[in-house]
Amino acid sequence: MAVITVIGVSMIIFVAARLSGDVALLLASEDATDEEIQTIRIELGLDKPVPVQYYIFVKNALQGDFGQSTRYNQPAIKLVLNRIPATLELGFTGFAMALILGIIFGTISTIRRGGLFDWAGKIFAMLGQSMPGFWTGIMLILLFGVYLGWLPTSGRGGIQHLIMPAFSMGWYSISAIMRLTRSSMLDVMDSEYIKMARIKGNPERVVIWKHALRNALIPIVSLAGFQLAVLIGGTAVIESVFRWPGVGSLMIDAIFNRDYAVIQAGALIVCTTVVIVNLFIDLLYGVINPRIQYE
Repeated sequence: MAVITVIGVSMIIFVAARLSGDVALLLASEDATDEEIQTIRIELGLDKPVPVQYYIFVKNALQGDFGQSTRYNQPAIKLVLNRIPATLELGFTGFAMALILGIIFGTISTIRRGGLFDWAGKIFAMLGQSMPGFWTGIMLILLFGVYLGWLPTSGRGGIQHLIMPAFSMGWYSISAIMRLTRSSMLDVMDSEYIKMARIKGNPERVVIWKHALRNALIPIVSLAGFQLAVLIGGTAVIESVFRWPGVGSLMIDAIFNRDYAVIQAGALIVCTTVVIVNLFIDLLYGVINPRIQYE
């Protein structure tokens, strides 16, 4: 299924990139003749039927050649690979923040059900799932960057540059994981084995963090895998807001410039990364719950 998914996405990317417009018209001068425009198409291989172009693209991609960027005049794969570390840094930071805070806040909300922390957590989750990430990012820039001057407003650097974009991306995921953790923990807390663990005299922290949380992790891991895919594949808007030099901002520029090679290389590499992450999460189920086996 992972292989089929990558093949299907490669077809969608290939066709969608060409829907952005004719790159030959963009590269040609304003007074270019039809013959000159056609010459550009021939040089780029755009004169051939779309199925033939796709075949050539797949054939070259399997050899690591995604074509030449028409804007930067460099191999597309080189441009994308140079930006991948920045995207992964932002995506995994947002994911780590979402996973850690979501599980901790959700578990504490379960322990203190109906209390002040529980109500504050519900409000936090509601806001996180209702406010778009780009709007949150702009508000954070205005508050902590412009008015208070505590954090840099753009660029990539140290940990200070990561805080606002990672939180802007991760707040929705924190809220989702927090709500699911609370729900799963409430279901688990009424189980017989939790009652037995308490009867045996285990400290409450052991009952909560070892017995209850581990058995509540399966749905959380499922959601976490989906959120990781969303965070890695959906960094483009946040990267644009904070001028983060990642694959997302590179691809937005490529779309405006109809740079097919960069669009195809960036989207396919991000897609493959997301598919691999989801495959890893599926296999992780068997580690968390030994009752799940893969024949």
